[in-house]
Amino acid sequence: MKIPHLRWIIAGLLFTATVINYIDRQTLSVVAPMLTKELNLSPVAYSNILTAFLAAYTAMYLGSGLLVDRWGTRVSLSVFMVWWSVSNMLHALVTGAFSLGVFRFLLGIGEPGNFMAAIKATSEWYPAKERALISGFVNAGAAVGAIIATPCVTFLALTYGWRSAFVVTGALGFVWLAAWLAIYYVPEKHPRITEEERTLVMEGRSPAAIAHKTRWLDLLKIRQTWGLLLARFFSDPVWWFYLFWLPKYLVEQRGFTMVEMGMLAWLPYLSADVGSIFGGWFSGFLIRRNWEVLRARSAGMLPFAMLMPLSIVVAFTTSRPLCLALICVVTFAHMAWKTNIMTVTNDIYPVRVVGSVSGIVAFGNGLGGTLFTLLTGQIVQAFGYETIFVLMGCMHPVAYVLFQLLVRGPLKGSQLGTAEEPAHATA
Repeated sequence: MKIPHLRWIIAGLLFTATVINYIDRQTLSVVAPMLTKELNLSPVAYSNILTAFLAAYTAMYLGSGLLVDRWGTRVSLSVFMVWWSVSNMLHALVTGAFSLGVFRFLLGIGEPGNFMAAIKATSEWYPAKERALISGFVNAGAAVGAIIATPCVTFLALTYGWRSAFVVTGALGFVWLAAWLAIYYVPEKHPRITEEERTLVMEGRSPAAIAHKTRWLDLLKIRQTWGLLLARFFSDPVWWFYLFWLPKYLVEQRGFTMVEMGMLAWLPYLSADVGSIFGGWFSGFLIRRNWEVLRARSAGMLPFAMLMPLSIVVAFTTSRPLCLALICVVTFAHMAWKTNIMTVTNDIYPVRVVGSVSGIVAFGNGLGGTLFTLLTGQIVQAFGYETIFVLMGCMHPVAYVLFQLLVRGPLKGSQLGTAEEPAHATA
């Protein structure tokens, strides 16, 4: 039986996978005030454990991109989901800093594959006019996961102990897996897609693009690749800070109790969720008004980059409500920015290399996050949180300048060692 609007069901599955991904990732952050106290972990020790996750995460961004291109979206995302779900459940066995670092490292190996597979699925299933919206929708799953994790994990930790939270959240992935395997296939081979929808999702696709292989070295010779990588390197560490350090910051620096943190710390993630959707809608709106695709994405990034210096005000305000409100604005702006910069990969590269390019670009995300998280523990222990917020206020404007300098014009097929034009360059 044919299923009308199948691509939106698939979008729902990609969204849900990202929700689960972030619930599993965020569980440690929520229980951190309890766990670090019980295990007697200093800010430096905690940042080293987070760095173990990010080191694996960064390396596997490259590896998972290749695996997605080789195995396909359906199989690769299934494998990644099983790996990170089991790794998250193993956190219940933690006995000290070393074992916690090992389990975070294992979690970091599996989690980036979710985003590589989602980017690949976006190229496979959606025309250019829908891609930013879908990227925003999937990206919103990150914030939803953080929203859900904060009160739910707090409840589990306070009621049954922090170890139970890892078991419960890790088990969610196996429920999702059954639905994914039943529904997801590429549109060319999907038995339940209508012909009308197949024609729509294949719009602008180049069949010849599948036959030619492109090496990493070819991709690294392209300035657009470096522009996207560097922009992510400077901008994404801000999100890593709010994911990993916000609950600790609110409890230890702003005087929130665990209950207050569980009741209020989800608000910045909710605003980030709204930003994800709005950022994708905004650039899509410009494209529907006949703006060139890359120009629309760039215009969709600028105002949000200009909002990020509000982080500096967060550092010095003494008002708890104002502090939380400004953090909400910052997370909204960051995710609106991120939705657009992630979608540029789909816009200017052909489908056959999207997974590999996304892995390279996301390497910049992970590398920036790893270095910044490692420095955060040192800076917080030595100088306090104020310095961190000042640094975060400057990073997006720098990233936008690099993007403007290096990501100009559509990618030419000759840059990939073939005469063909990429599928989405002028969509």
